[in-house]
Amino acid sequence: MKRPHLLFLFLAALACSAFGQIAPINLAGEWRFAMDRDDVGVKDSWFSKPLTDKIKLPGILQGQGYGDDISVDTPWVAALPRDMRWFDLPQYAPYTKPGHVKMPYLSQPPKHYLGVAWYQRDIEIPADWAGRDVHLTLERAHWGATAWIDDRQIGTQNSLVAPHEFDARTLAPGKHTISIRVDNRMSVVPGYRPDGHGVSDALGGPWNGIVGRIELTAFSPVYIDDAQAFPSVEKKSATIKVHLGNISGKAGSGAVSVGSVSVPANWTAQGGDVEIEVPLPNARTWDEFHPVLQHLMVVLRGDGAGDSREISFGLREISHNGQQLLLNGKEINLRFTHSGGDFPLTGYPAMDVASWKKIIRTCKDYGLNGFRFHSWCPPEAAFQAADELGFYIQAEAGMWNNITPAMVQVLDAETARMERAYGNHPSYIMLSPSNEPAGNYKGLLPPWAAKWVESDPRRLYCGGTGRSGQSPAYTYATSFRRGPNGWFGRDYGTMPGNVPVVGHEVGQWCVYPDFDVMKKFTGYLQPGNYEIWRDFAAEHGVLIQNKQLAWASGKFSLACYKQEIEANLRTPGMSGLVLLDLHDYLGQGGALIGMLDTFWESKGFVTGEEFRRFCAPVVPLARMRNYIYRTTDPFVIPVELANYSEGPIAGAMPYWKIVDLSGKVMVEGRLAKRDLPIGKSIPLGQVTVDISKLPAPNEYRLVVGLTGARTENDWNFWLYPAQLPPPAAGGVLITTDWNAAQAKLAEGGKVFFTPPEAMLDATCPPLARRPIFWNRVMNNTGAGGLSAAGFLGLLVDAKSPALAEFPTQGFCDWQWTDIIDNVRAINLESVSYQLTPVVQAIDDWNRGYKLGVVFECNVGKGKLLVSAISLPPDAQSSVARQLRQSLMDYAASDKFAPKITLTSDQANALWPSTRPPGYKAPAMPAVSTVPGANPGDVVEPAGDSPGPR
Repeated sequence: MKRPHLLFLFLAALACSAFGQIAPINLAGEWRFAMDRDDVGVKDSWFSKPLTDKIKLPGILQGQGYGDDISVDTPWVAALPRDMRWFDLPQYAPYTKPGHVKMPYLSQPPKHYLGVAWYQRDIEIPADWAGRDVHLTLERAHWGATAWIDDRQIGTQNSLVAPHEFDARTLAPGKHTISIRVDNRMSVVPGYRPDGHGVSDALGGPWNGIVGRIELTAFSPVYIDDAQAFPSVEKKSATIKVHLGNISGKAGSGAVSVGSVSVPANWTAQGGDVEIEVPLPNARTWDEFHPVLQHLMVVLRGDGAGDSREISFGLREISHNGQQLLLNGKEINLRFTHSGGDFPLTGYPAMDVASWKKIIRTCKDYGLNGFRFHSWCPPEAAFQAADELGFYIQAEAGMWNNITPAMVQVLDAETARMERAYGNHPSYIMLSPSNEPAGNYKGLLPPWAAKWVESDPRRLYCGGTGRSGQSPAYTYATSFRRGPNGWFGRDYGTMPGNVPVVGHEVGQWCVYPDFDVMKKFTGYLQPGNYEIWRDFAAEHGVLIQNKQLAWASGKFSLACYKQEIEANLRTPGMSGLVLLDLHDYLGQGGALIGMLDTFWESKGFVTGEEFRRFCAPVVPLARMRNYIYRTTDPFVIPVELANYSEGPIAGAMPYWKIVDLSGKVMVEGRLAKRDLPIGKSIPLGQVTVDISKLPAPNEYRLVVGLTGARTENDWNFWLYPAQLPPPAAGGVLITTDWNAAQAKLAEGGKVFFTPPEAMLDATCPPLARRPIFWNRVMNNTGAGGLSAAGFLGLLVDAKSPALAEFPTQGFCDWQWTDIIDNVRAINLESVSYQLTPVVQAIDDWNRGYKLGVVFECNVGKGKLLVSAISLPPDAQSSVARQLRQSLMDYAASDKFAPKITLTSDQANALWPSTRPPGYKAPAMPAVSTVPGANPGDVVEPAGDSPGPR
């Protein structure tokens, strides 16, 4: 915490003529403790008898050896996946043994407990606290708390979002006992959905305990109960609204001062309110580029009153002009990531500023400028860190609920607590009542928003995250504007309504886990789910490829995130996006959708500098509809720019170049010098290139940047010859008939085989143009109840001579997605440890098949090259034509020399329709024990191919 300025201390001292400032009593340390499983503590007056167990606070009971062992009967607080009866699924049977239970849908705590626990300790009230008003503060308790001082109950708090504050009134000097009853059952406040991140086991939410500041504070009988700063950028001033508390039982008067400004103050026996306007003539505004904070000391003097409070805030105003989001009158664009409150080492949120600064700096390194807190509200430390580093915050009122009149009453109470606790923080620019509310939210939330827009206009309010209803009460909206219909040079079209729209939960493209992350789980949450997935990988023969699979799937996910972010930056009327997520999410079957792991550390496939090329205040953009070209195609690309930097850029000099994968510049040019205002869709010009002069086939990058600035972006594209020579001869049988292939192989011949779909079954899952959305457990789609979902990309042996004429890197990129959609990969379970494909499909970790797309082997004396992708000689796709050419030339050459030899029976076992009698087919793991659609399903739009097919 910052040390007060000496002037502040002097002014505070003036308030001490009758009552001096006294340091709080810190209650951190060892407490007495008891579990109250039967909830009899109140009836049996546990507050009046000493408890016997010991526990440390701040802390949580499950992390200190208390609670129940994890079992198949553990009453997890979660509804997603909708079927939590995982123990009935056969693939999880080995993980149901008592004492060794591993929950596949989430990382689990060491113990689990839903119920009541009591925390108790003795305190000594000093003599100089006599006659003062004593307050007890529990910065974050989970989540219903009732407190007693000796035998006197001093209050109950049921808040997920803010400190629990109790007014103990006056206490006689000497020894007293504090007892606190904490209840973390869902019945504390009926109606909460069990997936809200403040309560759900998905991210370790249902802890029981008290964390953060635990302290007693003494005030004068008339005191400053609250002080909120309402800044005016236009007037360069701030109106300080002060609420006075009073336990004296008497009316009185005095003065409230801030610096050299003082106003009279009057109060009743219940308290009073005072407003004081303070000029800030030399103050600079606060924003992400200049996070300048103002610090003022509010001083109260008068009858029975002697108090002071330092407040910190920023001179900033958040507003909108129609669909333009404005900060201090300047248009801004949001690049947020999600936080679900996951802290796997402790189980509870970081309560210190340093930890939050580390996370925020990581986010800023990846070009982000804000946090969306999904169905929870962070502690004070997060807001303070964001204030100091220039990071925006959308908080949510701890809900993911059906909205009813009763729930709106809870929402109002929680909103009031949030405004009181965090209202002065300039980083706190937006508030949502709930993630994806249901029920009568359209009727009940507009009055809530209208009330708070009127009473506290320091931030914007919406009608629920992920709900784009346009009630006039709302000052922003969030919407499911995401997915491939805006990719490849397109955008998401016209935004509805007259308020800023923010893209909701953008991304969610999965990455195969790197199991080395398990070594980092050294604290509260245990990686039992990762251990299950690792076992699956070992069982299916892909564990040895773990690092490669994680890297290749990460590269594909990264390509998708680039498309998502650029589509948002191209879309008029969109004021930004919220990623879900920059880092991995541990619940709901494991959503490993991050560029970073769950510890906010790199996964090794992208750096912050690389990510900032397309996620930054200034980003060049290309309206590049095609990524696949023939040498006879025109190459005319409109380019534009989004500028959300500190201000307009005068005299910018855009440039472009085309480079090959080695970085060699093949052709380059400049665009007209121009001034760049704040905003998006700023035209830079048009890149026109005669690509017939570029060597083909090849992969290139179009690069666009600004001279003299660290601003550059790029897009891969693939160039293929308009005409191909006939494939080399060489006695290769090209067939889709396995009988013919077998006969040729038996003769010692060469075969290029493409299996017809009828030879394959559900254990040979289809590929797709994009990675699976979320994961196979959450997104279970497919005919006949068998999941088609699971594709995470391709692992490509780019150095294989089979691909010598097919430009590719070691992962799935947009040229591959042009030809693999709905192609069934070939299950290699029968030879999983012996055969490594040239092109391998990466399967969802919840299933873990080893899947071949292109592979080779000897079968007896013959040589077999297999492509799951149909590559007819009359293929219209430039990509398919080129891949066929490369594979045919390879098969006809002396380089065709497979390293692995299969028997005839092993080769037959590759195809479900020809497997030998008694062959044990690969298991098709179930994903649910109940029918029904799963959350997260995506409707795939048509026409999202990256180029002509």
